[in-house]
Amino acid sequence: MDEYPRLRIAGIEPESFVDGPGIRMTIFTQGCHHNCPGCQNPQTHDFNGGHFIDIDEILEMIEENPLLDGITFSGGDPMDQAAALIPLAREIKERGMNLVIFTGYTYERLMELSPKQPELFELLTFADILIDGPFIMAKKSLEIKFRGSTNQRIIDVQQSLVEGHVVLHQIQLDEMKARPDLAFA
Repeated sequence: MDEYPRLRIAGIEPESFVDGPGIRMTIFTQGCHHNCPGCQNPQTHDFNGGHFIDIDEILEMIEENPLLDGITFSGGDPMDQAAALIPLAREIKERGMNLVIFTGYTYERLMELSPKQPELFELLTFADILIDGPFIMAKKSLEIKFRGSTNQRIIDVQQSLVEGHVVLHQIQLDEMKARPDLAFA
C-alpha cells in the first residue's frame, strides 16, 4: 500500500516556462467547480475525468529532471484536492523546490473557507506563489505573466501569511510598474 493518497489528474507537463518562474513541472489536477467561461483547460472541469496517479510516480518524475526550478499545481482547481496534494507539496519543499499554485478561488475566500476546510490553509503553507481568482474573459490579456486575465493576482504566499493580508509578489509589482497601461484588478 502506498504511503501517499492518489491524485486525480488531467495530465502533467514535464517542462513548462509559462506556469511560473523558471523551468517547472506542471501538474494539472482534474476537477473544478468554477467553470470559468473561456477557460483554456475546460477538459479539466469534470471531477470524474482524467486519471489517477500515485504521488510516488510524480516524485520519480521530479527526481529524473535536475533542470526543474519548481513545481506548479494547476488544473482544474488544485484546491479542490488540497488534502491529497499536501504530501506532494511537503515533498517538493523538502527537495528545496518552489511551489506555485493556480486557483479560481481568491486568497481571501480560501482564508474564509479554511476553518471548515483546514487542508486549504495547510496546502497554502507550502506555496511560494498563489495565482488566484477566476479567469474573466472580459479581462483577458496576453500581455501579463503567468495569468489569463488581469483580475488574477500573483501573490507572495509566505509574506501574505506573515502579514495577514494579500501581499503581491515582486513579479506582479514589477509588471505593474513596467505596464501601467494595463488594467489590473
